[in-house]
Formats: sequence, C-alpha cells, structure tokens
Amino acid sequence: MRYQYIFFDLDGTLTDPREGITKSVQYALRHMGIEEPDLAKLEPFIGPPLLDSFQEYYDFSLEQARAAVEYYREYFSGTGVYQNVLLEGVPELLQSLKAHGRTVAVASSKPEHFVRLILAHFQVDAYFDEICGASMDESRINKEDVIEELLGRLGLSEADQKRVLMVGDRRHDVEGAAQFGIPCLGLSLGFAAEGELERAGAVAVADSMEAVGAFILRDGRTGS
Repeated sequence: MRYQYIFFDLDGTLTDPREGITKSVQYALRHMGIEEPDLAKLEPFIGPPLLDSFQEYYDFSLEQARAAVEYYREYFSGTGVYQNVLLEGVPELLQSLKAHGRTVAVASSKPEHFVRLILAHFQVDAYFDEICGASMDESRINKEDVIEELLGRLGLSEADQKRVLMVGDRRHDVEGAAQFGIPCLGLSLGFAAEGELERAGAVAVADSMEAVGAFILRDGRTGS
C-alpha cells in the first residue's frame, strides 16, 4: 500500500468556498478604503494564506494586511464560513478511503477553528483521523507549517512519511508537501491557473473525486 496517509486541502479541494471567501475579502477591502465590485477578481485569495495575499495583490504593508485579515474574519466568522458548498463526490470518496483502511486527514491554511466548523457543517468531520489548520496567531499559517504540525500529531516517522499523499488544488499544496518529500496529487476542480499544478510539480492532476480515489487506491498507477 503505497499511499496510506492521505492529507486533503480544504478550499477548492473538498469544498467550493468561492462566495464566502470573496465576499469576506470584499468586506475587508471596503473597510480598508477599497471598493471592489467584481468578486471574480478576488478568487486568487482562495487557497494561500490571507496575510500573504493582501500584501501581494494590494501592496498592503504587514500591519495593513493584519488589519485586513481582522476585517475578513469579522465577516467570515458569522456569514462567510457557511457560504460554502461541498464538492460533488466528497462523502463517497471519504467513505471509500476509510473502507480501504486509509488514514485520512485535513491540512488547510484556513484557521483550524473554521476548518472544523465547515467539516462539521457538512457532516463529514467524522471521516477524518485528524484535522489540522492554521493558527489564529500567525505561528502556523503556511502550508508547510500545517503539514509539519499534522505529521507530528499523527506521530509519523520518516518511513511513514514516504506513504503520505497530499491532495490539493493550488501550487502551495504541492510546494508545501515537497518540503517533506511528500508527493501531491493536484485537483483541477479548484482555483489553480492553467498549468499551475503541473509547473509546481504535482505527481498527477485529477479532474474528479472518482479520479482521486482511483489514483490513491491504485497507488498512483493509471489504467484499470
């Protein structure tokens, strides 16, 4: 069994958070004096750490970015967290992986408090052996930091790490996993630009939950 431990990203991988995240960013920008009526322009915020995105896309200073994140959370915690949709086939995929004895976990750059709320809202939290997200105090925000924390919580040795597979929809998932020699299966259902996952070094790119399950259960082999 090549892939025993399966780490899933959340946004764009298990759920479509487009509405909640873009409206939360729009709310934050408005409080920072910026009006952005086109929510589609805010989709690049989906996936990467918010602190980085506010600095990258709006040239905010670190302090401005921190203020924007606080405004973001003000909207997200009460409304945006539930403006979310579970992707088709996710419950069936998780059921199948557990039935085949896989250890299933979440590694998300979203604050862990919100990750747990979302998974419980969609009633899929029970499928996961561990749920790990970012911390609220910036001590754990990058994907590699989250993965490192998750590896520790699961007590995985270096030998165990060779049997881990990350599943995610952005280059940050691929690059974060690579820090630990972990391959990443890209998912085209999310928010990556064309060719982003391939350029980042994804071991393969799946276009459905069925394809994700087939890749994992065939240990990366293609075909029937």
